[in-house]
Amino acid sequence: VVRTPMIEINTIGAGGGSIAWIDGAGLLQIGPQSAGSNPGPVCYGLGNEDPTVTDANLVLGRINADRPIGGKLDRLDVDKARRAINDKIALPLGISDMEAAEAIIQVANARMAGAIRIVSIERGHDPAKFTAMPFGGGGALHIGALIREVGLKSGLVPRYPGVTSALGCVIADMRHDAVKTINRTISDLNDAELLNAAETLWQTCHARITASETAVFDAIEEDIEADMLYAGQTHSVQVKLAGRHALNSNDLKAAFEEAYRAQIGQPLDNIPIRLINLRVAAVAKRPNLDLRAMAPKDGVMLQDAFLEMRSIWADGIWQEAPVYDRLALGVGQKCMGPALLEQADTTIFVDPGLIGEVDEFGNLIILPEA
Repeated sequence: VVRTPMIEINTIGAGGGSIAWIDGAGLLQIGPQSAGSNPGPVCYGLGNEDPTVTDANLVLGRINADRPIGGKLDRLDVDKARRAINDKIALPLGISDMEAAEAIIQVANARMAGAIRIVSIERGHDPAKFTAMPFGGGGALHIGALIREVGLKSGLVPRYPGVTSALGCVIADMRHDAVKTINRTISDLNDAELLNAAETLWQTCHARITASETAVFDAIEEDIEADMLYAGQTHSVQVKLAGRHALNSNDLKAAFEEAYRAQIGQPLDNIPIRLINLRVAAVAKRPNLDLRAMAPKDGVMLQDAFLEMRSIWADGIWQEAPVYDRLALGVGQKCMGPALLEQADTTIFVDPGLIGEVDEFGNLIILPEA
């Protein structure tokens, strides 16, 4: 058995490049096959002939064919995308090409909604208390549908969704962890040995942090945790400790029982407690970045950011939707759905029945109408 800490990540095969196809039972499926970025969706014109989620969004009018994000293509081929959807999806299902395109988006949204339910409702959390943050080039086209399908409180579209991950890498604190297996009951522990082990782990982590010659940090802090369990159990409980002064049997017992009560239930009496692993982390604090600097300094009123009116297909009918220059919108500006907001790295679709508002950080908060 390999015991190592991991970050649980639930992935969904329904991104912009995910391919739409009809299975043997005649049902529409999305992914997990993907056209990726090369050759990419049919509309890229680089050789792929299987319709994707991006092709569907384009045919529905939600993506501007004359303004592809990323700047590598001059124009997206709407006609080629429509033919692919018609030949591969609409004809086999006996529906129109627009109905097929909307069905592709609905199935993709359903897959995303299902993944959100797994990490919320199925774990006892109320989605109405949570805000979802779409990022990347295509996520903001689907956030409205997820708000409606799952019952989320709101959606938060970052100022620059296409580079959100890169921004996080730059501003997030740096952390290095080290672990030592102890596997002894706390009654058999030697306090001095634990302190020595913690110091060795700290020196290892600290050396990794300071090896960077370019990164700038305000401080480097120590974080100590322990993996503990009752004798006879197979799954350990992660216990956060107040510091090195807590590396003694009494404090370890108290911290474990508090964590056990919070994560599992009532602590058990008269059963030995085992310390499985000692974990030490060095957390390098980066200088604080005031994200309000991302907000537009000379933002304009909604009407001044207007670009055009566009026909879009939504909820089974053609509708007229205003298109706005997202980055030009000032703090506090609101738009009613249906609406599209365009910028170089993404397009945001505010669904009918939703409202988009620019907050003090330049994010677009999408909410259901009151």
